[in-house]
Amino acid sequence: MVFSEVLALGLQTLMTLLSPQKAGAIQADHMGSYGPAFYQSYSASGQFTNEFDGEQLFSVDLKTSEAVWRLPEFSNFAHFDPQGGLASIAMIRAHLEVLVERSNGTKAINVPPTVMLLPKYRVELGRPNILICMVDNIFPPVINVSWLHNGQTTTKEVFQTSFYSRPDHLFRKFYYLPFVPTADDVYDCKVEHWGLDKPLLKHWEPYLPTPLPHTTETLICALGLAVGLVGFLMGTILLIRGTCLSSVPRYTSPQESG
Repeated sequence: MVFSEVLALGLQTLMTLLSPQKAGAIQADHMGSYGPAFYQSYSASGQFTNEFDGEQLFSVDLKTSEAVWRLPEFSNFAHFDPQGGLASIAMIRAHLEVLVERSNGTKAINVPPTVMLLPKYRVELGRPNILICMVDNIFPPVINVSWLHNGQTTTKEVFQTSFYSRPDHLFRKFYYLPFVPTADDVYDCKVEHWGLDKPLLKHWEPYLPTPLPHTTETLICALGLAVGLVGFLMGTILLIRGTCLSSVPRYTSPQESG
């Protein structure tokens, strides 16, 4: 994947604190983030997001012009007109040239992302599961992620989230691949980003416990049998000793007999 060297990024965040505890020191039971929104000149992309307590409720993408709920059930108790999010993106876009001019055209530093790949459920061969590729520490929010199955690119039933914002103005994103694990299949999450010198591959394959060699199993059984015999002999000796001691007549002194 070839990226342009020029990136202009605008970022806006409006934070709302709910339920303050007392005056003087601001504390909150919950935090809602109305925004954050960004626009970037590369491929003319942008996003508006609404979050609550760090969890994304929905996002509005500039290209689709639609509100996408993180979970479908979220739309049952709330409604949002995507035009509100598009207006925020448009405002950032309008001020983008001014921001670039004030920075003397200084380019943002590309931050290399980190990648974690793990299954959603406990792995059982033949049982459907989902691989999750979490890409974190993203800046700028321009990234290309693809899946490899046995070294070949696959796009079957893959899906992803929008960008999640972080307090440090970096981003994270999640990618999902439904699959049925088998002993011979391997998977890779391939990440391409300006902050990387080359594509980053995160590998995953099912972990199957290695069966013990026959000699090892025999040795363990022999040790267990030996320990059992030693315990049996020790118990028998202690039992005989206790019986003998109880059968010996107790000596009584003249003083005690008088």
